[in-house]
Amino acid sequence: MTRIGQLLLVTAALALWGASRLTWVTLESADGLGQPRTTTLSGATWSAAMVPVALLLAAAALAPLAVRGWALRAVAVLLAVVSAGLGYLAISLWVVPDVAAYAASAVDLPVHALVGSDRQYVGAILTLLAAVMTLVAAVLLLRSAKQPRVTSTKYAAPAARREEAARELAAESGDEKLNERLIWDALDEGRDPTTDHTEGR
Repeated sequence: MTRIGQLLLVTAALALWGASRLTWVTLESADGLGQPRTTTLSGATWSAAMVPVALLLAAAALAPLAVRGWALRAVAVLLAVVSAGLGYLAISLWVVPDVAAYAASAVDLPVHALVGSDRQYVGAILTLLAAVMTLVAAVLLLRSAKQPRVTSTKYAAPAARREEAARELAAESGDEKLNERLIWDALDEGRDPTTDHTEGR
């Protein structure tokens, strides 16, 4: 679950970075002295926050490796807020009524020189997809933060393994077989595990 969330965050970061490089608005302007000029507005120009947010998502993908519990929950909540912001940013290309005026101000182009504008939606769609992936990743990280960390005894010391196995045996009924790991540990120490498996504790 956590790895899926990390993969989604990395993918969202790449999608957002790609969207920042794509053209969002094309402007046609003329000053009356020469030929009309075409100016393109990239996603990074449309919103200067796109590249920093992409870096934030890439960094957040590493968060589960360093934090757990409430800290990971805080990261998940932050990602949910970022997702909402990305969604608003993507939808703004559709809902802004006068996109030409905003785009002209972003590239320092006089509004009176505008003769036409065209919206390019590929970057906005990528941003919307990044928002969805970020939200899903936030939910997955939030769920994984609530799960206790599972510790493995695979590389534990023999004494620790014996204690763990003995605890498991104590919880089992008396007619069940001895834990295989406990048997091998007892044989390694030269003891007979069938006589008294609690010997030496």
